[in-house]
Amino acid sequence: MRLIFYSGGEVKQNKNLDDVLISKIANPTPQMTYIPYAHYESEIHFKEFVEQYQIYGIEKFIYFPVDVPYDQILLREVLKSDIIHLSGGNTFYFLASLKKHKLMPLLKTFVKRGGILSGLSAGAIIMTPSIDTAAYPEFDCDENYEGLKNFSSFNLVNFHFYPHYKNSKRYDKALKHFSKKIDAPLYACPDGAGIFLDDQQLRFIGQTACFYQGKKFILNK
Repeated sequence: MRLIFYSGGEVKQNKNLDDVLISKIANPTPQMTYIPYAHYESEIHFKEFVEQYQIYGIEKFIYFPVDVPYDQILLREVLKSDIIHLSGGNTFYFLASLKKHKLMPLLKTFVKRGGILSGLSAGAIIMTPSIDTAAYPEFDCDENYEGLKNFSSFNLVNFHFYPHYKNSKRYDKALKHFSKKIDAPLYACPDGAGIFLDDQQLRFIGQTACFYQGKKFILNK
């Protein structure tokens, strides 16, 4: 299983993560699929996504919004991709759309068959057991416009992920408190940092903070 978690940030900030991602592709003519959290104005972000990875020589891209109707032929092509990328955005809306269209089992099968799943911010959170971190802390969280009550998600890993982390007393206090409520590590990454999982082995790219049982540990000093 190969997963890559992006916190966020500009393209230049994420070059190290991109280099790792692309190095794991065996196909000489790879295909990447971009799944936006919502279709509205997402064509702009898809164009930026294409430009980001064309520099690596990738030429095949699929745009696949999941909150609007799509046909099964396109879905079959999506699942043939080497990499499927889950974008950033409102985590609650994104998860609700994936569940509504019953795409989560298909994407889990894609990963188990050797496909690479990458996620940015909301897309990264969705790969964890739940999207609880999207609702926390109260001073910096997504709005649950969907009224989503079941926060369970892909559950592909045994840790939680917090993107856009800021190293401050305010965030640390909130995340230490949150870590006492869960029975798993919480990895918090600033923009430009992230995590790569390759066959159960974790690689931290950029400085990452680990919150566990009310304590904070710094990884990759």
